[in-house]
Amino acid sequence: MTKLIKALAPSLLVLLSSCAPSGPSYRVYVSNEGSGDLTIIDPVRMEALTTIPIGKRARGIHASPDGKLVYIALSGSPAAPPGVDESTLPPPDKSADGIGIFDVASGKMLRKVPGGSDPEQFAVGRDGVLYVSDEDDAGLSFVDPAHGRVLSTIPTGKEPEGVGLTPDGKFVYATSEDAGTVTVVNTATRQAVKTIKVGRRPRGVAFLPDGSRAYITNENDATVSVIDVGRLEVVQTITLGAPLKPMGMAMSHDGSHLYVSTGRGKKVLILDPASGNVQASFEVGDRPWGIALSPDEKLLFTANGPSNDVSIIDVATRKVIKNVKVGDKPWGVLVVGSR
Repeated sequence: MTKLIKALAPSLLVLLSSCAPSGPSYRVYVSNEGSGDLTIIDPVRMEALTTIPIGKRARGIHASPDGKLVYIALSGSPAAPPGVDESTLPPPDKSADGIGIFDVASGKMLRKVPGGSDPEQFAVGRDGVLYVSDEDDAGLSFVDPAHGRVLSTIPTGKEPEGVGLTPDGKFVYATSEDAGTVTVVNTATRQAVKTIKVGRRPRGVAFLPDGSRAYITNENDATVSVIDVGRLEVVQTITLGAPLKPMGMAMSHDGSHLYVSTGRGKKVLILDPASGNVQASFEVGDRPWGIALSPDEKLLFTANGPSNDVSIIDVATRKVIKNVKVGDKPWGVLVVGSR
């Protein structure tokens, strides 16, 4: 009998393994600006697992190249939405500025490193360098998170916001909300090569997978500017129309679909990058901003600031499956996992 059990053991293990419920191959991380914390969502159970304090005004969020760390832009500057008289606001807490580093395996904050003055959005280079938009410095900072230092800062125009790295890693694009421009910076020389005029209050930056086109959301014009990366000029302006306020973007892996959140428009649009046509639109939540696709592109996630939740959307049906409560004023959404 003992010999029979030993002989069957490998087969039994395989059978038990195949019957065991499989967990998610990824997690969803949400930066909450109002409460200064990070919510982690299980996409299979479609619920928040935990919310962890990380620092003031958590906004931009990205993973390290190996997916082991999550970086979050933190700021001690008081929130100043459009129409607010900044002279009436309290002084900024500069000690709160920086890039928080969260360890995925342990589920703990490791440290905070300098990230310039009032960091908001950023991109991550293949070598781990962070390219950070610093609102108070009106510039783009090159940050070495491993050694915790700012390497250099390149002027971009007032109120820099969106940051995007070309797929080949050679150039980084940074938008200026105040100037309505995009500054293109060479990552090797750390010098601006051109400033391109786009629309009013440009927010996000996205690229086609082949790097041939860049897409810029212009919140106050309700448009998307399309930039020819080779010629460094706007070749198309996609009009979305009021009351849409284009904000964040998520590009499909094959470049056939561009998902655009529309802020106070409460919708997500699906654009055809090749033609610039709007293929579909659907309502998701209250002022969606941060947006991300699941690795298999079956689900879409949007951060809805005023309602303090994240919408989980079935991409095939374009319907909200569930709204998951997170922290106060969710800002960014990040998916960490494998395809």
